[in-house]
Amino acid sequence: MEHRVAALLAFYRLVQTERMQGIPILNPALAVEAVGFRVPEGQDGRGASVAEGVLITPWFMSLLRLPMAVEGHGGRVGRKRVHVFGTERFEFIGAHDPDVGFHEACALFSPMNAFAHQSQARETAYAVMTALTPAARAEPAAPPVPDPAMPPRRAFLLGRPGPTPGRSS
Repeated sequence: MEHRVAALLAFYRLVQTERMQGIPILNPALAVEAVGFRVPEGQDGRGASVAEGVLITPWFMSLLRLPMAVEGHGGRVGRKRVHVFGTERFEFIGAHDPDVGFHEACALFSPMNAFAHQSQARETAYAVMTALTPAARAEPAAPPVPDPAMPPRRAFLLGRPGPTPGRSS
């Protein structure tokens, strides 16, 4: 799995330096990073077909399904497909690069201007992976704590109350 994730990171770093420079949605405080990639439950790791995790880039953050072997696109680029990811079902869209092969992404955030620094994006990615892990769902959750600085979209994704318009503390 490590070599597959490394190829994915190399591809998106190349996209960042060759295709994204000067694009207004690029957040210069962020870098390309893979977070929480794992073999889904029920796969043994040796014969597993995909690895799942979160990909952070300076222009998007997405859930990603990465086949364990380089696959051709087979006409799947741009096509949408619903997959179980952790404990939920999400719609993924197909992508392809010759070095990475076919992979699928489900957008979480785009653009990434709500993130002031890499550690904030990484923390969000880990929180998403934790929320989608069956073991994490089985444990009682702590009551949500309002965070007035948390963007409403991020608060919704993490199941926390966001700022309420018109209310002051």
